Amino acid sequence: MESFDVVIVGAGLSGIGAAVHLQKNCPSKTYAIVEARSALGGTWDLFRYPGIRSDSDMHTLGYDFKPWRAQKAIADGPSILSYVNETADEHDVRRHIRFHRRLRKASWSSAQARWTLELEHGDGGSSAISCSFLSMCSGYYDFKNPHRPHFDGEESFEGPFFHPQLWPEDLEYDGKRVVVIGSGATAMTIVPAITDRAQHVTMLQRSPTYVVSRPDEDAIAKFLRKFLPERLAYKLTRAKNVELQRRLYERTRVAPEKVKTFLLDRVRDALGPDYDVEKHFTPRYDPWDQRLCLVPNGDLFEAIKSGRASVVTDGIERITPNGILLRSGEKLEADIIVVATGLRMKFLDGVPFEVDGEEVCFPETWTYKGMMYSDVPNLVQTFGYVNASWTLRADLNAEFVCRLLNHMDQTGTHRCTPRLRPEDRDMQKRLWIEDFSAGYMRRVLEDFPRQGDREPWVNTQNFSRDKKLVRKSPLEDGVLTFDDPRVASGEKGSEPSSRATSSAETETEQPHV
Repeated sequence: MESFDVVIVGAGLSGIGAAVHLQKNCPSKTYAIVEARSALGGTWDLFRYPGIRSDSDMHTLGYDFKPWRAQKAIADGPSILSYVNETADEHDVRRHIRFHRRLRKASWSSAQARWTLELEHGDGGSSAISCSFLSMCSGYYDFKNPHRPHFDGEESFEGPFFHPQLWPEDLEYDGKRVVVIGSGATAMTIVPAITDRAQHVTMLQRSPTYVVSRPDEDAIAKFLRKFLPERLAYKLTRAKNVELQRRLYERTRVAPEKVKTFLLDRVRDALGPDYDVEKHFTPRYDPWDQRLCLVPNGDLFEAIKSGRASVVTDGIERITPNGILLRSGEKLEADIIVVATGLRMKFLDGVPFEVDGEEVCFPETWTYKGMMYSDVPNLVQTFGYVNASWTLRADLNAEFVCRLLNHMDQTGTHRCTPRLRPEDRDMQKRLWIEDFSAGYMRRVLEDFPRQGDREPWVNTQNFSRDKKLVRKSPLEDGVLTFDDPRVASGEKGSEPSSRATSSAETETEQPHV
């Protein structure tokens, strides 16, 4: 069995970043990345639908250690995938990745102070590896099974009918009538992206979403790059965008009606006085109760004004052989139906975890700083923000892992575990994420750990607060306990080598980072 100091699960944006932080800050540690797919990149390699792009700026979605150099700050999927691949190659991360390896079970042994990971291979085989520390960077949704509600009559439809997560590579939509069911970021990306070839594209939504338009290039970033060193210009732009995101979100919490008016006035300016903004772009909830949809350069509005695209707000009665019958009685003719109905979330990739033979029931645990869980040792999960760029949290978590590992080395301990203090046992249980009503989140929140009503048992969704809580707070905080369980069990002498080892004589030793 191969053994490592650290195993990172997932070779997407978070996993590659975690590896680079580990190499920089814990250079003596061995590590491996296990990745279920055949290529790195995660989301940005999986999604191949037309127009796939970021829904936040790349100065905050990019890594804190690697400037985003492209002109477009709202970037397309291939550019982001290239950025992740470039990062992996610049830091020689690729050789540490075990592709076609899906984590199926994780078991912690206190006697050995190690995780044993059962892996399923892409060819049907299996293997196991062990590690002292486990970093879960597997994202937050099911890569194979999107959220896909069934519609009455859909089996009768005569054309392609699919979810964009499973976009067919050979799909021909030239001159076709396309209906995209959904009102989220995916739908608003696909619609303008295919209007140049489709006969007409209709976005069919049950209810509207807040939409904000902004240029895909950051004028301030371009200006700073002309006069400042690249890294300084990137750092300043990143700080500027973080602050703008923070201010907008906080404004939605204290003055939602004013923000709502502001956003809807911008939509009216874009679509003109005769467009029914009240019906098609005015949600029933307040801004940032769900994520805002970003429309770069107003492309969706331009497609609507040109007549190549339209928005219909109505319920679906049933699917017919050549279209959709709406509850209002109207019928939408369609040659292709794209079901952009959202993602299916999976906590910790749906993997079962055991601690000393007992299965962990995560809904009964408390989250520690939004990344660790009560009574579960040597495990950090990266789960980004719902109100800001994912990578802001991923970078913080990766730094925290390195702090933990170095602290354990300095103190001669091998286990770190968040444990409730006596005064914490009366905490009020709160949902993992509050004040966020998106369907993909609400469908699964009961399966997630809880947060408390005091630090550090919180999942703040606040980058500024997390920088203090995660980056600057002492590790020895009376909650995170450090010890060496092998001493009590008498297993101390059986510690695996810091080298990667394998039972197969033909396999080469895993090089040090």
